[in-house]
Amino acid sequence: MNDTALFFELLGMLVTDPRTGVLLALLMAAAVCDYRTFRIPNLITFGGIGFALVYNSIVPPVWHAGWAWAPAGMLLGFCAMLPMYAMGVMGAGDVKLMAMVGAFLGFHATLQALLFCVLSAGIAALAFGLRKRVMGRLLANTGAAMRGMFWSAIASGKPQLAPGAMPSVGKLAYGISIAIGTTACLVAQQFNLV
Repeated sequence: MNDTALFFELLGMLVTDPRTGVLLALLMAAAVCDYRTFRIPNLITFGGIGFALVYNSIVPPVWHAGWAWAPAGMLLGFCAMLPMYAMGVMGAGDVKLMAMVGAFLGFHATLQALLFCVLSAGIAALAFGLRKRVMGRLLANTGAAMRGMFWSAIASGKPQLAPGAMPSVGKLAYGISIAIGTTACLVAQQFNLV
């Protein structure tokens, strides 16, 4: 199948499978809200989680998907982002947004989406550092955080990040990275790249 046919199949999937269209619309709304206010409303995340859980139980996305398909993805998305929230690196809305993505995608696709989201966030952080001319401070903060977590893990058995230990270089709307990463993952899955 050529790339043009796959692209039109992707567009057709948005029309024939409401799950994908609703997910992309919610991600777009979350990205816009996060960009404007650095907050993601609960209406978007909890509404999306509710829709995904109900819809996926009524219309299974794949023939072998059981009742735990959507909740497993939701828990993976939530648990994968929770440590970043606990360290104060990301907001609760970002954690809930990734849980919503997981409810839509299921466990295995959420693993892939997490990788895409981390890559898009890394690129966004690099672009932010270069644009604001704070790359040196950004890299120094990252190194200090990693060293602090490493030594605290050795000393106490659990990694800890000292709050306020490093001066911030600014805020990054992680909801945008989640939206871009998840969309890129969906496109890559459609083109059989992952």
